[in-house]
Amino acid sequence: MRLINLAGRAHLQTDNGAIDIAQVSDGKFGPDPQSLFADWKAFAAWGEDADTSSATPFDVQALGPPVPAPRQVFAIGLNYSEHALEAGFAVPETLPPVFTKFASALTGPEGELVLSGESVDWEVELVAVIGTEASQVKAEDALSYVAGVTVGQDFSDRAVQMIGPAPQFSMGKSFPGYGPTGPALVTLDEVGDLSSLRLQCWVDGELVQDGIAGQMINSLPLLVERLSAICTLHPGDLIFTGTPAGVGMGRTPARYLTAGEVVRTEISGLGSMTHRCVSL
Repeated sequence: MRLINLAGRAHLQTDNGAIDIAQVSDGKFGPDPQSLFADWKAFAAWGEDADTSSATPFDVQALGPPVPAPRQVFAIGLNYSEHALEAGFAVPETLPPVFTKFASALTGPEGELVLSGESVDWEVELVAVIGTEASQVKAEDALSYVAGVTVGQDFSDRAVQMIGPAPQFSMGKSFPGYGPTGPALVTLDEVGDLSSLRLQCWVDGELVQDGIAGQMINSLPLLVERLSAICTLHPGDLIFTGTPAGVGMGRTPARYLTAGEVVRTEISGLGSMTHRCVSL
């Protein structure tokens, strides 16, 4: 099942287009995409057998974030060894660095990225969506608490991120539009093997990141275990699971985004996002 946010209304995406969930379910579910997580299991069961014959084509420019108003957004740092090394940090051995991207940074998979300065970087990420409240969950059971996954970008203003005396990770990564997700929330039964997902990012047609989810230091089940050991995870919460090597900060000399450049972000089987950089 593929869930999309089309012009603020929850839709199911099919090969022939999209269906409005509230209309097809006679108002049982939707239209607010966030409301689907109030009883995700019931909605997912309905979605498996939903009548999709009324699907119609749609404009991708009208897509918003599949989960527009999560209660919590967790972001994982240094979860790929080569990225940790290019960033100048030791590879974490236990709990990885955790910060947040404030929900006001979330946006859809297409549109403009307004650059906050001259040191804005890219980070393709697999984003997991929690479907069932999770507390003290073990890794072997963790995926049963996950509604699905989507494509994400952790755009980062490195100058703001590194303002002292202590780094300001959450602030540097939470400017408006710095948390695009989409195009769809894809349920795990459709994804298959999470570890085989390929994460790629292009800037103006140049491939700058190319990694595999299986290279994560902390797999998604382990992240759910470690986060839920401390925080209760709520339905609709997001987990940005980290980025592979190839960010601009790790290059010599460092390379950052400039107005006019186009960032394309893709994860195999999940879809792609496109954002054009513009000045403030």
